[in-house]
Parts: sequence; structure tokens; C-alpha cells
Amino acid sequence: MKKLLLNYIDTFSGLSTEIWWLALITLVNRIGAMVIPFLSLYLSDELCFTLGQIGWVMTSYGLGSLLGAWIGGKLSDKIGYYKVILGSLLLTGISFFIVQYFSSFWSICISFFVLIAIADMARPAFFVALSAYSKPENKTRSLTFIRLAINLGFAMGPALGGLIIASIGYSGLFWIDGITCLVAGFIMVRTLHPKKAKVLDKEIVAENPLPAYSDGIYILFLIALTLFGFIFVQYFSTIPLYYKEVHLLSEKNIGLILALNGALIFIFEMPLIAYLESISFSKIKNIMNGFILTGVSFVLLLITPWTGIVIIGMIIATLGEMISFPFGNAFALERAKKGKQGAYMGLYSMSFSVAHILGHNSGMQFINAFGYENNWIFMAVIAAIGTCLLFIVQQKVIKETVIN
Repeated sequence: MKKLLLNYIDTFSGLSTEIWWLALITLVNRIGAMVIPFLSLYLSDELCFTLGQIGWVMTSYGLGSLLGAWIGGKLSDKIGYYKVILGSLLLTGISFFIVQYFSSFWSICISFFVLIAIADMARPAFFVALSAYSKPENKTRSLTFIRLAINLGFAMGPALGGLIIASIGYSGLFWIDGITCLVAGFIMVRTLHPKKAKVLDKEIVAENPLPAYSDGIYILFLIALTLFGFIFVQYFSTIPLYYKEVHLLSEKNIGLILALNGALIFIFEMPLIAYLESISFSKIKNIMNGFILTGVSFVLLLITPWTGIVIIGMIIATLGEMISFPFGNAFALERAKKGKQGAYMGLYSMSFSVAHILGHNSGMQFINAFGYENNWIFMAVIAAIGTCLLFIVQQKVIKETVIN
């Protein structure tokens, strides 16, 4: 046991002080992100929206995310990642205080569009900051460490969120989300101000930077990643409703199952990534394996009505997530050296925004028309298509390497 603990601690060695501060900022911000996992339930229970209306709110959420990621990528290249992240945190905190007072369908659509646009401006900037604060050889582990902070926060957030809803109602979530954004911004000012933070990796890019949208391999990779996001976002919209409507679980139990995702990642992802980096699998191969596992998690829901299957499905989906996301992030940062990092990582973030736009609404509308089981079959098919696209990307990368 002692050896296992020492090996686990060793996976964190070599990470810079700035990465640790960035992880703490992410953790504080993520602990407060309680509204999003419960958004579909909030709209259904508190505001009495129909499934169709919830789907369109989720689409507004995705459109805001798309706009925010694009603006964030552009601003990161122009004014720097620090100003973008700090401005996003402070304005997001204020926005959370405000949106809770809207209740009509259109006001909810517009307010969440603006909120998420502001919040997701920070996403490409975080990737650029992480790259700057990390040595090249540590980037995949640094990415994994930041994800660990995100998921530790996500493990704590939903569990606390379920308790808050049960005790003081949904409004408490908005207040806590806003406060944690402001606290995260304060920590950033105190620790990562440009005069205090040390940049460890001055990214070397081509003399004539390649526009991100003209990198064919990268665009195909992003299409596959969008499909992965398409099925993964079901765990934040249709899956919680499935838990409640089909398996009759309470908000508290739903929160605990969602928290399992973050807890597993906190315990196992760093050692898993360290192991996968030690074997011969390429980044794309690892992403493919994660994609397959996530697709399998939906197939499991078709096997039996036993409620315990939802926990097994969550574990399999989490394993797929642990493999796909760190290596997907690392591959994107690697390709970003061909051009401006902000633009590349902006497109990367936008791929998940598109997944939010299409995934939530499509899932809601599909369930409304054809039921939950057919939706899980649809998600498994999407997973198979995405895996095939990644295989093509892998072959193109191999060919590109041979030519160069």
C-alpha cells in the first residue's frame, strides 16, 4: 500500500508551481459549478419547462459556448491569456447572480447564452496558460492534473448541490457559483499575475503560422472530437433525466452518481495516464480506445432495467473520459505549434461548444420522439462513426510523419 501511495505521489513530481496554482483556481471555480449538472432538472422541476423547451435552452447554452470559445481564442492571441481568464471569472461570477432572476423561456435562453459565452471565453486561454506554465515533457501530465482539479471539484460540486437543493432550493446554487468564480479570480490576481508567474515554455511556432482552419488533419480530428462531445454531453442532460424518470432516483442520489465520475478521475486518472504514456500507444490510439468505452457505456443501459447498471455505465464512461480527454488535449496543443495557439485552442474549445449545441437538443428531441432506449442506440452508432474518423486521422498523422 505504501509503495502504491508513493507511486501515486510520484506522478505529480516535476509540475511547476504555476500549474499547481492554476489547478487550485480551477478547483475553486469547479466546486461552485453546481448549476450546470442540475440545469435540466432546474428547468424541468423549478420552471416547468417541457423537454422540447429544455432542449432549446441547451442549444442556447451551446451557442453561447461556441461564441465564447471563438472570442476567447482571438483575445488570447491579442491581449494574453491572463487578462482573458481573469475577466471571464469576474464577469461570470456577476452573471450567475443575475440569471437566477429570469424565469420565462426566452429570457432563460438569452441569459444562459450570455452567461456561458462569458464563462467559456476562458477555455482556450486556460489551455494557452497551461502550455506556458509547463515544460514540453510535462504537458500531458499537466493537462491531466488540471483535469484532476476539475473533476475533484465536480465530485464535490454535485454532491453539495444535491444537498443545497434539498435544503434551500435551486437559488442557492446560483449564489455559490457566482461567489466561487469571484474567489477564483482573487486567487489568480494574488498568484498568477504576470509579474509573479514564470513562463516555462516559450512555444516555438512556424515562421509563417498555419491558420488553424487550414490544417486538414486537425479539422478532421476536431470533427471526431465533436462527435465524442456529442455523446458525452448526454451525461449532463438526458442521462440525469433518465436516472430520475426511468430509475426514479432523487436529486441527491443523482448528484452522488455524477460525483462518482469526478471521484474516480481524482483517484485513478494520473496513474492511468502515467502508465499509458509508458507504453507504445499513440495519442490518437488512446483517444480511440476512450471513445469506444464511452460508446459501450450507452449499450450497457440497454441490457437490463436493474438500477445498478447506471453505476456500471458511469464507471465505463468515466474510464473512456479519463483516456480520451487528456490525450485529446495534448494532441491539440501539439498541433497548435503549427500556428497561433489561441486560434488553435479556440477551435478545440469550439468543437465541444458545437457538441453542446447539437448534443443536448438532439438528445432531448430524440427521446421525446423515440424514447430513451433508441437514443442510447443512436449514441452508440455515433461513437462507432467517431472511432472510424480517428482511425483515418491516425493514418494521416503516420503518413505526415513519414513525409517530414
